Amino acid sequence: MNTEKTNSSYIVGAILVLISAIGFSAKAVIVKLAYVYKVDATTLLFLRMLFATPFFLAVGIHKMRSEKVKLSTTEWIMVVLLGFLGYYLSSILDFLGLLYVSAGMERLILFIYPTLVIVLSAIFFGQTVRRREILSLLITYIGILIVFITDKVEKTENIYLGAFLIFLCAFTYAAYLIGSGKMIPRIGASRFTAYAMLVACLSISLHFVFTHKAEDLYLPLQVYSLSFAMAIISTVLPTFLLAQGIKRIGSSTASIIGTIGPVSTIILAWIFLGETINLYQIFGTVLVILGVFIVSYKK
Repeated sequence: MNTEKTNSSYIVGAILVLISAIGFSAKAVIVKLAYVYKVDATTLLFLRMLFATPFFLAVGIHKMRSEKVKLSTTEWIMVVLLGFLGYYLSSILDFLGLLYVSAGMERLILFIYPTLVIVLSAIFFGQTVRRREILSLLITYIGILIVFITDKVEKTENIYLGAFLIFLCAFTYAAYLIGSGKMIPRIGASRFTAYAMLVACLSISLHFVFTHKAEDLYLPLQVYSLSFAMAIISTVLPTFLLAQGIKRIGSSTASIIGTIGPVSTIILAWIFLGETINLYQIFGTVLVILGVFIVSYKK
């Protein structure tokens, strides 16, 4: 009976992680659809966070009341810094990059963050880089290069700027993951995520207030609909589904299942945006996924 319960829990966890990966991957497609209506990156990100804030605020208040252990001043500073870095700065860079590159390329470049975690951990914490991880780095970046070159044939305008912005997004998110890895064991995953997301929501709200006018919110209803969909489908739901999935199957297995993300983005972009798929892009995508799989898999 216990074995059946364990197997059932594992299957549920795997499904939750799979759904969350698809939800996260849909973000790039929704952003590209919203850009058709001439909305800028800051306004679009502001609307996304505005719709997502009530959900994270509810969780944050619940955790603040239920958790007996209070955060120290140092822990609050870390939460604020990591929330700013991982969910505000990283998101701004991502949305700006999507102005210039395809949704499929964005997801692939962003997907190299596990390899960047390895590099940053080696530089700042002296973590040993194993042969398997070096192999992962080589395979992943060769795959990115292949996709980048083939996409360049179709889109040449500011593609280098877009790719660089997405790379910076992956870099800042990798730094966030390293920091969150230190904080989550101390204050809990849901609590940390809710607090960090609220910091990001406040940051982007201040950014919008100081750089835009109220008239900038006079937008087509479609922009608000897409922003709400992005807040729910690609922010709130996948965040909590992933946390519940990791509880059941572990972070290593979850990261492997998450490799479906780039494939999902490419398929969604093909369906909703009409982005082309060629054999070179498929091959490059397979290499990127293989590289991330190698670095994520543990016996």
